[in-house]
Amino acid sequence: MRYFKPHEDPFDPARFDPKDPDPWMALYLDHSLPIDDGAKRDLLLGARSRSRRWFFPVARPLVFLFFCLVKVLRVVSPKHPNLNGLLHKTIHWGLRTFATPEANRVILRHFHVGSELTAFVRENAGVGDKVTRWPLTPTRLKDIEPDLFLQHDLNIFNFVIEMNTVLRAEGRTLMPPERIDFSMISDEFPPFEEFPRKWHNFVDVQTAVEFYTPIYALMLPRDDFVRASSSLQLDEVMAIYIARILGTSYHMAFVKNGHPLVALSTLQAGYRLMMHGLDSEAMHGWLRVMKARQAAGLPLDPANSGTPQQGGR
Repeated sequence: MRYFKPHEDPFDPARFDPKDPDPWMALYLDHSLPIDDGAKRDLLLGARSRSRRWFFPVARPLVFLFFCLVKVLRVVSPKHPNLNGLLHKTIHWGLRTFATPEANRVILRHFHVGSELTAFVRENAGVGDKVTRWPLTPTRLKDIEPDLFLQHDLNIFNFVIEMNTVLRAEGRTLMPPERIDFSMISDEFPPFEEFPRKWHNFVDVQTAVEFYTPIYALMLPRDDFVRASSSLQLDEVMAIYIARILGTSYHMAFVKNGHPLVALSTLQAGYRLMMHGLDSEAMHGWLRVMKARQAAGLPLDPANSGTPQQGGR
């Protein structure tokens, strides 16, 4: 499988060779997951890069060893060091200095996706005015510095706690509303800044995630890092909420990160962060499909070919 020149499109079907099919082209053309086309392209450009294929497997054992040392340190000193501000400045510097534009787009896009997924559940659960709103919509790498990653983790746990407290107090559970509101689900996000593409911007998103995960564990108190790691398994919780609102569980097949009632080791956080991003993109993509079906007057459940339900559901 050969590498392509920068101006060539590696996913162009015209380049298909039945004697040497490109696995990344197959995944790009595949539509089994309803992921945004641009996000999929950026993920696959990273997956097929030299960074992911050569640098990642060489660096990963060293990163894992460093991670183990950090975990030992956190047993001895669970609260210190606490360098949250420096952590986010370090992430900003690392991504701007070493990450590819594709990796930076995938990372910043994730905060938009997460904010819209929680907004969808919040508004359709009928708790909009009773649950804290803190949308994260970065468009520049500089936007990372005001505790972006930490706030992302806090947002999801605060949302789960606050929404379920309201539902319990009102003696109700999530149900499909009379008409599902998709207004917060965007087909496109605001344009990002132009990311640097210099000779040293070579690191793909998965390699970047593996590197910054133990740094995250080093610079945050143990409880903050454990909470951040646990938040990665809330994908299934969010998927269940969305299924109750939509009245269809089709999208549950997309979610592979495991339910947080059975916690996984923090040593797996890097891989699960990648899966968290994939799960979130798939759920957001499915809601875009549902939004389009509602606008076309079709039933939300594709298995139902009958007339639309009352209220446009």
